[in-house]
Amino acid sequence: MELVVPRLGESVIEVTITKWLKNEGDQVKSEEALVEIATDKVDSEIVSTANGKLVKKLFNESDVVAVGQAFALIEAEGEILPAAPDKPVADSKFPMEKTGPEQVNGKRVQEARHAQEEDIPPSTRYYSPLVRNIARQEGLSFNELDSVSGTGKDDRLTKQDILEYVSTKKIGKDTAGNSHPTAQKPEPVIPDFTTGEDRIVEMDRIRQLIANHMIKSVQTSPHVTSFIEVDISRIVEWREKNKDSFQKKYGEKLTFTPVFIEAIAKAIRDYPMVNISIDGTKIIVHSKINVGMAVALPDNNLIVPVVHNSGNMNLLGIIKAVNDLSNRARNNKLLPDEIAFGTISLTNLGSFGTLMGTPIINQPQAAIIAVGAIKKRVVVIETEQGDMIGIRPVMICSITFDHRIIDGALGGRFLNKFAQYLEQFDNTQTI
Repeated sequence: MELVVPRLGESVIEVTITKWLKNEGDQVKSEEALVEIATDKVDSEIVSTANGKLVKKLFNESDVVAVGQAFALIEAEGEILPAAPDKPVADSKFPMEKTGPEQVNGKRVQEARHAQEEDIPPSTRYYSPLVRNIARQEGLSFNELDSVSGTGKDDRLTKQDILEYVSTKKIGKDTAGNSHPTAQKPEPVIPDFTTGEDRIVEMDRIRQLIANHMIKSVQTSPHVTSFIEVDISRIVEWREKNKDSFQKKYGEKLTFTPVFIEAIAKAIRDYPMVNISIDGTKIIVHSKINVGMAVALPDNNLIVPVVHNSGNMNLLGIIKAVNDLSNRARNNKLLPDEIAFGTISLTNLGSFGTLMGTPIINQPQAAIIAVGAIKKRVVVIETEQGDMIGIRPVMICSITFDHRIIDGALGGRFLNKFAQYLEQFDNTQTI
């Protein structure tokens, strides 16, 4: 039977094979990971849909495969799991066209590949679509590409080979004024602080995506940031009182992030025109509140999984969703749709000790909330009996918004309402 690339999200039409986890002839179990893949959104794995033996790999590492296309052949035995249902994502505005082994968005794969490869003449040497794309972006000629030695099977040129060649070529231009005639892997440079030698590090794929996304956001939206100081005494007291019992009951940590997401959802109900995006000259007011939360990964990269339908969840539901998404984000187990369709974002700068910040909007959203470190401060406390001095845990929050469609008055009112929900948090509730 053929194993095909499943639908991974409404906007994903192809994947890049980054690593095979099984070899031809290996026995595989149903739902066992066969191959690691990368999309333009997230890295993931594809699992087998049956028990059996991997007979043939139809693609090599670094090859690009269309969604719905077969990537391996398996000699199946026993029960075969059904493929994932081919239906549009419920939150999608635009339905995805049905894809098959030979079509992507209504175009034949061969036609798409031909259009993609037509600027590189044919050769007896095979180049994957990914390598061809890199070559085209870097302006490499066909003769130059043919001169690069490969480390793949049958001297095939891999993604790493061409990236190292480009890196070496750029270093050669900087130091000698011309490029190296042939590809040579650069020697690793150990930084020496006594001589001032630098170390060249190639951006990984995720960092390149982040860089391009940030540049696009700044070029698209005029960013404005407003700040407010919030007394979160009630939240801190509630968490201290419940974190141990919550850990014992659910086996999960009780953090501040779900409380912040709940407050964002409540404030959006009061000011729905913050939960928007732009489509040309039209403003899309989203009916669902999908809060993206920035998660730092072990490799120092960043990913933003989305808590979908936050406005329809109670606090416990948000807590469990946040913990699940955070854990799977750090273990590279997220699906593409789980980082898609966000309508507003939250970044917790305080987890790194930062007092406050001005984050960049996650396009095509119109706003992002930042919360800073919780610090004990001497503050003036207003009571019915008069003002008094006290020590309170205080946090500085900010909202960065797209000034094309959100004015300062709306941004300020929303931020103030968000702060009120935090300060008025019900610290008697149980979970």
